[in-house]
Amino acid sequence: MSRLAETVHRVIKAYDVRGLVGDEIDDSFVGGVGAAFARLMRDEGARRVVIGYDMRDSSPGLAEAFAAGVRSQGLDVVRIGLASTDQLYFASGLLDCPGAMFTASHNPAAYNGIKLCRAGAKPVGAETGLRVISADLIAGVASYDGQPGSVSDQDVLGDYGAFLRSLVDTSKLRPLRVAVDAGNGMAGHTTPAVLGAIDWITLVPLYFELDGSFPNHEANPLDAANLVDLQACVLDCGADIGLAFDGDADRCFVVDERGQSVSPSTVTSLVASRELGREIGATIIHNLITSRAVPELVTERGGTALRSRVGHSYIKAMMADTGAIFGGEHSAHYYFRDFWGADSGMLAALYVLAALGEQDRPLSELTADYHRYESSGEINFTVGDASQCTEAVLKSFGSRIHSIDHLDGVTVDLGDGSWFNLRSSNTEPLLRLNAEGRTTEDVEAVVAQISAEITAVAAPDGAAP
Repeated sequence: MSRLAETVHRVIKAYDVRGLVGDEIDDSFVGGVGAAFARLMRDEGARRVVIGYDMRDSSPGLAEAFAAGVRSQGLDVVRIGLASTDQLYFASGLLDCPGAMFTASHNPAAYNGIKLCRAGAKPVGAETGLRVISADLIAGVASYDGQPGSVSDQDVLGDYGAFLRSLVDTSKLRPLRVAVDAGNGMAGHTTPAVLGAIDWITLVPLYFELDGSFPNHEANPLDAANLVDLQACVLDCGADIGLAFDGDADRCFVVDERGQSVSPSTVTSLVASRELGREIGATIIHNLITSRAVPELVTERGGTALRSRVGHSYIKAMMADTGAIFGGEHSAHYYFRDFWGADSGMLAALYVLAALGEQDRPLSELTADYHRYESSGEINFTVGDASQCTEAVLKSFGSRIHSIDHLDGVTVDLGDGSWFNLRSSNTEPLLRLNAEGRTTEDVEAVVAQISAEITAVAAPDGAAP
């Protein structure tokens, strides 16, 4: 296998492109991806591609190399410059053209990547284009004998902010103090444009300076360690709510007035309830790791709950196929039919702020209405053989297993209100565990048993995996 083929197989993943800058991702490689993407889109009738990038030092240069690849295939390029991922999706919908966003999301500064979409923010994943692009790269992208495309610049930030605000009625809400941790990521760019224009919101900004080296903490709020500063800020300034965004600001995490995290499943239930209130009987999508409280609530409110595998390309495809009004994931990705079926952390934040502002209770009491089970959160294990570890875990539970399904990894129902999912990451060399139960003790027992089995297989000498 050639070095290029090895790189392609390593960095073009199930639903995006992601790798180490210099070693795996460089100008030559992304230029080829741009040409292969443009060739695919041109064959489907596209005439231009919109490109945005995040605050990483490598992003502007990589975006330009990709643009050169696109133009070499005869397609025009529209550059929107610095953007959040959902701002790029907005531009794709507004301009009705394919898009490319340069970001490695929550990954450390050494990484970068590309999220691709068709016109109207429709996803491009392994089954819907990435495999074709991979094959084209390995074979060598055929040259185009026509004229190269043009390049232009368009600022869509103001339109993006106005559009999001038009989707949620915030005209008659009580004043709220809102602490926002941008993690030195793109929320520092988009929050003022969206929330800063709302009179009843008093923003308390934290780490709004764009800095792809992430000097304060990683821009990954899924890791509880990266919420500590926001939790302290909420308590110190007496905020009604805290919001934390990842590096490309497409995910939003919520902290209540006590400094306690609100689970993404609870946020999914809250937003789903509001969406079902305006469209009775609508379809709501949740991935297989969200709390079982989500489908329970959807059914109780007269909606139809559909279950998806993990990953934005899968849930977006299901949104399009079913006409679902809303979808939510355990990782704090939230998808909206009114936003071209794409995910927007900022739009989810607006829904939560509207729910909080239209009544007088604190956020902790409001969200308690949607919390039914205890969960482990996502626990990651670095292992050499994920299949062997999973087999050992299943064997250890033996007759306790009520049912198993294989939609994404293995989801095991223990029949007593407890369940767990083990799946290999699509973007990192990890085995991921999520568990849920009726009590904290139930969850801790399941996690302890699984951890012991994985440790025994992955590190038989007793060292931690």
